[in-house]
Amino acid sequence: MNYFLAFAFRLLTAVPVSASVWLASYFAFGQTFLLSGIYGAGAGLLTYWAGGLIQRRRFLKKHGLTKREYQYIKRNLDEARRKITRLHKAMFSIRHFPTLKQRMEFMRVTRRIYRLTRNEPKRFYHAEQFYFSHLDSAVELAEKYVFLSSQPRKSRDLEQSLQETRRTLDTLTHHVEEDLHRVIAEDIDQLHLEIDVAKNSIEKIKESRIHDESRRLK
Repeated sequence: MNYFLAFAFRLLTAVPVSASVWLASYFAFGQTFLLSGIYGAGAGLLTYWAGGLIQRRRFLKKHGLTKREYQYIKRNLDEARRKITRLHKAMFSIRHFPTLKQRMEFMRVTRRIYRLTRNEPKRFYHAEQFYFSHLDSAVELAEKYVFLSSQPRKSRDLEQSLQETRRTLDTLTHHVEEDLHRVIAEDIDQLHLEIDVAKNSIEKIKESRIHDESRRLK
């Protein structure tokens, strides 16, 4: 759901209603200026609230979710957004140029999973492993790496730990890419189905043309 557009729509609906009720109360029904203002404000607030209720119901119906399911998903997405912000901050703080490309790809995939599930909340159920396991591990590893790498003197054990952390983050990158694949798996299956349908249609058209051509030759 685009919250800014939803807010703007409700506001643009509520303000004219509020103004109309105020004007009607003041000029048509002879109410006092203050009382007309109260009526107008009340009508505007009621319109804004009703608009939000209608938008939420349409959104839930469109995505096949109950109110409780959406609240559960939204709560987890809000928490994930904060984790992703921490993760990206830590990733940008890592000063290891050879892994820069890997880190950029990792951040790109995490953003992609979050945006997909934010725009289509039902996809959340295909990304639970990402939100409840892989994301937490990535945040913890990245922040720990930044802390340890900032130490002024690095022992041999510390260097080995940093190297092992980089390898683990690399492994996590592959797992997160698999998480993304699970999120879009149904889209891929649908695309394959549409390709098969298109191929069948093309074959039928070819067969029809060959048949027509053979009839003309006879």
